Amino acid sequence: MAAGGAGQSSTGRADKSERSGARTALAGLTTRGRSFLAAGIAAAICAYVLGQPDLLRVGLLLAALPLICAAVVYRTRYRVAGSRRLSPARVPAGSEARVHLRMDNVSRLPTGLLMLQDRVPYVLGPRPRFVLDRVEAGGRREVSYRVRSDLRGRYPLGPLQLRLSDPFGMCELTRAFSTYDTLTVIPRVEPLPPVRLSGEAKGYGDGRQRSLALAGEDDVIPRAYRHGDDLRRVHWRLTARYGELMVRREEQPQRSRCTVLLDTRGLAYQGAGPDSAFEWAVSGAASALVHMLERGFSVRLLTDTGDSVPGEGADGFAGPSQESADAAGLMMDTLAVVDHSDGTGLSRSYDVLRGGNEGLLVAFLGDLDEEQAAVAAKMRQRSGGAVAFLLDGDSWVREPNGAPDPMNRQEERLRMLREAGWTALSVPRGASLSELWRQADRERAGLTTAGGTSGGEGRA
Repeated sequence: MAAGGAGQSSTGRADKSERSGARTALAGLTTRGRSFLAAGIAAAICAYVLGQPDLLRVGLLLAALPLICAAVVYRTRYRVAGSRRLSPARVPAGSEARVHLRMDNVSRLPTGLLMLQDRVPYVLGPRPRFVLDRVEAGGRREVSYRVRSDLRGRYPLGPLQLRLSDPFGMCELTRAFSTYDTLTVIPRVEPLPPVRLSGEAKGYGDGRQRSLALAGEDDVIPRAYRHGDDLRRVHWRLTARYGELMVRREEQPQRSRCTVLLDTRGLAYQGAGPDSAFEWAVSGAASALVHMLERGFSVRLLTDTGDSVPGEGADGFAGPSQESADAAGLMMDTLAVVDHSDGTGLSRSYDVLRGGNEGLLVAFLGDLDEEQAAVAAKMRQRSGGAVAFLLDGDSWVREPNGAPDPMNRQEERLRMLREAGWTALSVPRGASLSELWRQADRERAGLTTAGGTSGGEGRA
């Protein structure tokens, strides 16, 4: 038999690295087969001792039947190809994905009864098993099953396994495919309402800041037309010369920037599981990233360790609009596997922020001591606007009717951030991010009215 595994859209041949010999065949004997073999041997011994030739013939028949079945199954050589397709390959936590399996008989002979089995982690559900009826030569069979996980992460699916059995159920042998696929379970993403949050530049869709090129009006540097360019900037003389649309580069749009800071320090969160404070922070960061990308911002994900996604390229932010989908996928894949860090402070992320040109800063912070609250407060000086969601650790671990913290440390940390210019909100257990997002807009509007017009704002 030839067995194989495939990726999401590829087809593979079966893994032929199997042990040979009688040991492999005997290892595949079922309970029924072993019982027949034991009964046959016992009957043969008793027949020899008692001198009963008829009982000896019965014993030899009982012992030979499972051995013959094992030999036939072991020497069976089906040539089949298998493939697996995930729909979708990236799914939010708590949602279902469907796995499609396809088996093709690529030989000129029909197969017998096959049992198809796919290996999945226990968190995705029970191991799926299918019984495939006789597959004609050149035929195919398609089956599917669903997987679901409340825990984000990357989970391997496979390899596929085929179990061969004889008609009497005496022997079962397994043939494994060689490849597997990966299902990525990303954090839940909550839709956020469009609000106006203070920032350095307006959103790409609500307005653009433009900077004049260093060259003068008569020294225009043209470039090829790109999707989304203003047709009024087309340079017709150069277009006729080069035979393709050319545009002037004397003014270039600047996309608003947004940095989403996720505090992953293990000491800043208590509890574990899908409903823990840390999972809420991860889901909140994912929601903010997707929302800001949809609003046309250049976005990056920053953690307390100083790691930046999509990475430290020219400026560390996501690229042009045509690359936003790739950047979003990269950041979602990162959040799917992000875990607690061993760090004790936020100084590394503070060092990554550059003075004054970071645009909007959205932070999801765990418990802060006085020192780390001071570091977070200084981050406001390195951004055009700052919004902090500070998770109230005590409310996430105590009982709903439990006594509040007598020291009221949460209010003290919020006061420090607000005095530094943050729009800071406390996040109690079970809070809705969309409601907090609106509340942040209302508080910012109140501060702007009381203190005068802010330096700039962007619709987020």
